[in-house]
Amino acid sequence: MKTGRIARRRTRLIGAGSPQATIGRSSPQSKILLQILEGAALFHDPDGVAFADIKIKGHRETWKVRSSGFREWLTESFYKKTGGAPNNASMQQALRVAEAKAKVDGPERRVHVRIGGCNGSIYIDLADDDWRAIKIDPNGWAVVKQPAVRFVRSKGMLPLPKPVRGGSIAKLRGFINVKADHDFILIITWVLAALRDTGPYPVLTAVGEQGSAKSTLIEILRLLIDPNSAALRSPPRDDQKLFIAASNAHVLAYDNLSGLPSWLSDSLARISTGAAHATRQLYQDQDEVLMQAEKPIALNGITDIITRADLADRCIFVTAERILDKDRKPREDLLAAFKAERPRILGALLDAVAHGIRTLPTVTSAGWPRMADFAKWATACEGAFAEPGSFKAAYTGNRTEAVEVLLEDDLVAIAVQRLKLPWEGWAGELLDVLNTATGHAHIAAKDWPKDGKALSGRLRRLGPLLRAKGISADKLQRTSAKRGWKLTSLKATEAERDLASSISLASLPKLAKGIGGDDECAVENNVTSTVTDNLLKIKGSDDDDGDDARSARLSGPAVPSDIDGAYEELHTRGETADLVPPARQPRHRARPRLTADARSAPGQAGTRKYFKRDAP
Repeated sequence: MKTGRIARRRTRLIGAGSPQATIGRSSPQSKILLQILEGAALFHDPDGVAFADIKIKGHRETWKVRSSGFREWLTESFYKKTGGAPNNASMQQALRVAEAKAKVDGPERRVHVRIGGCNGSIYIDLADDDWRAIKIDPNGWAVVKQPAVRFVRSKGMLPLPKPVRGGSIAKLRGFINVKADHDFILIITWVLAALRDTGPYPVLTAVGEQGSAKSTLIEILRLLIDPNSAALRSPPRDDQKLFIAASNAHVLAYDNLSGLPSWLSDSLARISTGAAHATRQLYQDQDEVLMQAEKPIALNGITDIITRADLADRCIFVTAERILDKDRKPREDLLAAFKAERPRILGALLDAVAHGIRTLPTVTSAGWPRMADFAKWATACEGAFAEPGSFKAAYTGNRTEAVEVLLEDDLVAIAVQRLKLPWEGWAGELLDVLNTATGHAHIAAKDWPKDGKALSGRLRRLGPLLRAKGISADKLQRTSAKRGWKLTSLKATEAERDLASSISLASLPKLAKGIGGDDECAVENNVTSTVTDNLLKIKGSDDDDGDDARSARLSGPAVPSDIDGAYEELHTRGETADLVPPARQPRHRARPRLTADARSAPGQAGTRKYFKRDAP
């Protein structure tokens, strides 16, 4: 009796849920599993997820405690000791104990997928059977058996080849379909950025007609960074699936896109510079699961798939040229030739990364373009594969073309550029002016603003693009429920307004935040971002015929001709004082119907309130 009371009292003091109590009443199978756990080095990540380092065939592997790989290790070790398999209850008990030890007694460490960093060095997981990695530092690179950082692996990951010295980056050009030198330079800088452990990362966007090998281009680039059995995927349906994919791969590559919904465009822009997503934990009402991601992204499509300025501001645009039938090669032959050359190309890229690490502290500039951290890294690396200044020229031209394409595809931007400036008034008044001077087909378009609030939101998004074209759209101080705007022409000559001197597409600069590397070797990037341009496509002329050609793919009649009709009708009544007279064109298109206010007699408030100018 006394012994039983002492035992019950000891159990109460220890705690029924403690590992000691669990071991005290464990089954024989559980005791064996707990003994096997002594051979694992348990730890947890900053989010409290339990991991284990285990030794298998002389090398170290890292697994989540709740992963199938760790369960298999426990089962195999149990079989070697007993010749049998543990039951489910014993396995669950051992896993709970392992989680408790990892969170309470284990150290905190970061884990990485494919690429990580520590103490100024970059580590790349080869994903081979021996769990080796490539270590890159200012002195060069080497293959190591036990890297300083921990890597985890997901389904679909394929091994990188062991790199070979003495190769050339220029060899890559024979396997990807780009002809322009500036496109190739930008592709190499994207690859070198993707081989770095911290972002922000640019979004590579390849466009080209059918059969231009744009998918093969993305596939080959991924084979040099993060090979995967599903190298090119279709886009996810929601944020949660997107962040799950980002948690299990280093590169996100989406194939054959015809467009991007607004939510996906915004999410990709966030992931390229670092973002987090929270979702409800399974079977829990209040607990959340947080997923963080900062990843390189590659997209391809036939048409210009980027239509929102915030994502375009983070993009590199390249064009896959048309392939003539006589020059076309079978895909199998191309990949076989690339497989033979891949180790040497990878070795040359690693040399460029080491060069970048070595020279990065010495790179200075009075002003960086948008994505400043990427631009600084690319500048540090370019000495290994190109002439100094090559990247800046290519990147600046690339951004210029991005601005042109976005403005060409936006109905509001086209209409605003036709107004005589300066103009000042309420957003609703400005919408009436644009409605009057724009064809009905455009007004009925899905993306045309329907009220002053929608127009104000559109102007805020277009503000950086319009400034790049010499138009300043400034929000007036709110004095009532109305939203006021002032549109002015920037004081500059046409040459000074050239897009090469444009400011950032982003409304506000962002601090680049790296989320890779161990806590003690986290990299802080405090450089703010600003601007750039783009040379990829041939610019159209600035005359009205060129504008008509660019507007032809939009629904409804072209904007310039509709404005001509509005101008002619107002001109007959002497009401064109505040509109820019358009170039004369044949009046063969229907004139837009004017609003009741626009039909008012000259001098009445109904007309004058829509066409304002600053007092002399």
